[in-house]
This record gives sequence, C-alpha cells and structure tokens, in this order.
Amino acid sequence: MPLTKEKKATVIASYGGNANNTGSIEAQIALLTERISHISGHLQKNKKDFSTHRGLMQLVGQRKRLLSYMQKHNLQGYRALIEKLGLRK
Repeated sequence: MPLTKEKKATVIASYGGNANNTGSIEAQIALLTERISHISGHLQKNKKDFSTHRGLMQLVGQRKRLLSYMQKHNLQGYRALIEKLGLRK
C-alpha cells in the first residue's frame, strides 16, 4: 500500500515546517525514508522482485544525494534530521 495523501501531508508538516512546504530538503528526505521503509518491507516478503529492488536502490541513492547536500549546507539541521529519522548510528 503506497503512501496516502494524509500520510504524506503529516510527514511534510512534521518535517517541512508546514503542510505547504513540500520542497524543503527535510520533507523530501522524510518522504523518501517512508517510501524506502515501505518498499523494504515488500522486498522482505518478495525476495525475487528485482525490478522493485532496482527502484529501491534508486530511492536510496536519491536520499543519499539529498543528505550529502544538506550536510554541506546545513550541518546542524542534518544532524537533527538524522537523529529524528534514526538513519545512522
């Protein structure tokens, strides 16, 4: 089940500042993280779904690029977002 409109709105509101700030880096990274966790659950059940695995790798790469941009331009925000999302240890 993909992300619903209400789920996207709550994620954007909690990470992007308000519900209309869909372009903020924090909101984009949070949405990608939600999609990645959903697809990971699908792939645990369907191990031979290689096209979905390729899509997952593309999403992970996109999130990695956004995180590296954020790390270069807003280090405190980067650290707070990593802590809030629980991405790195």
